[in-house]
Amino acid sequence: MTTHQSTPNYSEVNEEQLPVAQHKLHGWKHFAGLYAGEHVAATEFVIGATFVALGASTIDILLGLLIGNLLAMCSWWLLTAPIAVETRLSLYNYLNKIAGNSMTKLYNWANVVIFSVISAAMITVSSTAVRFLFDIPAQLNWYPNSFWFVAIVLAVGSIVVFVAMYGFSTVADFSKLCAPWLFVIFIGGSFALFPELSNHVLGATSLSGFSDFITIGDSSIWTGTNADGEAGIGLFEVIGFAWAANSITHFGLIDMAIFRFAKRKSYGLFSGVGMFFGHYLAWISAGIMGAGAAVLLKTTISALDPGDVAYHALGWTGFVIIIIAGWTTANANLYRAGLAAQSIFTNHSRERTTAVVGVVTVIIACFPFVFSQMLPLLTYAGLIVVPVGGIVFAEHVLFPRIGLTRYWAKYKNITRNEPAIGSWAAALVFGFGLNALDVMSFYYLFIPTWLFTIVIYTLLAKKYGADEDYSDAIVADEQELHAIKAYQQETAKALSAVVVDSSVFTKVLNTVSTLSLVTIVIFASQVMFFSDTMSIYKDNKSLFEIVCFICTLLYFASAYWSLKRHKVLNTAS
Repeated sequence: MTTHQSTPNYSEVNEEQLPVAQHKLHGWKHFAGLYAGEHVAATEFVIGATFVALGASTIDILLGLLIGNLLAMCSWWLLTAPIAVETRLSLYNYLNKIAGNSMTKLYNWANVVIFSVISAAMITVSSTAVRFLFDIPAQLNWYPNSFWFVAIVLAVGSIVVFVAMYGFSTVADFSKLCAPWLFVIFIGGSFALFPELSNHVLGATSLSGFSDFITIGDSSIWTGTNADGEAGIGLFEVIGFAWAANSITHFGLIDMAIFRFAKRKSYGLFSGVGMFFGHYLAWISAGIMGAGAAVLLKTTISALDPGDVAYHALGWTGFVIIIIAGWTTANANLYRAGLAAQSIFTNHSRERTTAVVGVVTVIIACFPFVFSQMLPLLTYAGLIVVPVGGIVFAEHVLFPRIGLTRYWAKYKNITRNEPAIGSWAAALVFGFGLNALDVMSFYYLFIPTWLFTIVIYTLLAKKYGADEDYSDAIVADEQELHAIKAYQQETAKALSAVVVDSSVFTKVLNTVSTLSLVTIVIFASQVMFFSDTMSIYKDNKSLFEIVCFICTLLYFASAYWSLKRHKVLNTAS
């Protein structure tokens, strides 16, 4: 017997709870810009310096980061993007369908905390630049010891919260605007300090070949020994960290929230823009800048904060890059935290939940320990979240292939999915147990933990009824999805198509912004390759710092003006 029900009023359902509509999907440029902006960021100053302090060798860095970041890119491409594009749901909403409200709320709370702390760390890093500008002492304790540092954090953080409140499009636009400049500045900063390192090691400011780069790296940057003079981390550990650094977002599937807007599954490959420009070139550049600043100041890299390093590499532009780089990462992570919070408090808008979470985040950012503990934070966060990614992977990818039913708990009206909760708990014990026993490198623990979760969840789900017949429920689900798509198509008819701004003035603005970046590269190259003596080097570096700052102002003025003209044109249409 067929039961006829009235069509739900989807206009009353929060948009974030529905699959993304077809007309709201984005092209590849959005994802290239978003990942470049997020991963060419303030974190790179911290992580790049950490590899130096941990004692990796130059070859291990060059090869290990290449392999590790390739593995990370493939993880987004093969795991995260396909599930996101097939469902058009964020992980939070997908998890609610398969695991029930209780586990979803617990998981979302975990993500609110994790992403708030990561965002807070980036706000703190940005604030180190501003504190340097006002001659406020470095914050080396876990707590702030300066009222003015707290005031700076509140000011910097308020901008991050404001940008994150306005959703995916604003965050992506902001990242697209900053990403090209960030990459150029990271490279420019390493170029500006490398002759200083070269003179320190070789007694000459210029290189005769790649072998000189390796010699300088092994002697003064990635020496193979840590701060205690002991043998440092090796190739295996470098690969592992590069892969694990974002395990929370690819194996843990958090970035379903991002890729649900992708037109194609292959857009997962554009995570590589962030990986190779950010986690490869920027980590290497940050290490060079940190080591160069340490030589210049006759100190150790561990005694410097990002503000110190950026200023001595780039002059006034150093203040700008630390602030901007911190914002781009903090924005994306605060967006994720707000999305998780909105999935808990479904009666409130994402803007409102993001604002509330943002206030707490800014308060956390006042405590400097959050950025000094970035590496352990990222790895432990991955170990906590990756099991949930394993549960979703099993349900979405594995179940249809082995005769189990996807969304079985929903069809069976189970509000608390005990197999999911039990699998997550068992995986946490398993993963942290392996860590306590020290049976393998800490950076790789997410892999056996992920596999363990998949096996346990599959066995428990079958025992609890995933292999039963749910044909009627599946048909009803498909009808509901069809109704949602019909509603979204009807809504889209009232929207105007995107208009491309092809006016001469906008083309001039785009040309100015491009030439500004090219000019920075030219003057940075002059410092790197045409400083035959230390006297010439100092003159070239001084000129580079002036040109770099002027071109930075020109870039942001012209690029932002062009962006605003595009927005106004589409608003008017």
